[in-house]
Amino acid sequence: MSTGSHAGRPKSWVAVVIIFVGFVVGGVGITLGPDWIVFGAGAAIAVVGGIVALAVDIMTDVIVDDPRQ
Repeated sequence: MSTGSHAGRPKSWVAVVIIFVGFVVGGVGITLGPDWIVFGAGAAIAVVGGIVALAVDIMTDVIVDDPRQ
């Protein structure tokens, strides 16, 4: 039985939330006409979230379990 957690670190979840908010804002911008300024703002927020994800090294949250028997 593995004792590792797949939950991730709080810093990583902050990056995920920023990216998610960017996609939501961009999606709202697309459905409102489209409103390209709102869409661009959402895209910019998502890019900032990606930069935050790289800064907190989000990919180290992956935990490899022992093989199942």
